[in-house]
Amino acid sequence: MPIIHTVNKSPYERNSLDSAISHALKGSSVIMYEDGVYGAMKGTAHADKVSGAMKDISFYVLGPDLKARGIDESKLIDGVKVVDYSGFVQLTVDNDKVSAWT
Repeated sequence: MPIIHTVNKSPYERNSLDSAISHALKGSSVIMYEDGVYGAMKGTAHADKVSGAMKDISFYVLGPDLKARGIDESKLIDGVKVVDYSGFVQLTVDNDKVSAWT
């Protein structure tokens, strides 16, 4: 039963990303949006945790929220996929459940 975990808070503000990763089972997905997109940046304290979880979990980031924060896609952790709003909706359709971490 695939679950998509949504994270909209910065990992520097809350532990939402850590909680999502620790609760995500193999085959799950995590999408970072709003200030959650900061968790997708390479070279940060959270990058190793995200990279290490990629063998079991797929990671996505909402492109328009990256752009709104002036973050170039080249600054993302390798393997994080960028989706637009329709891609976000499709992820929620493709998964059986949505778990929101705020």
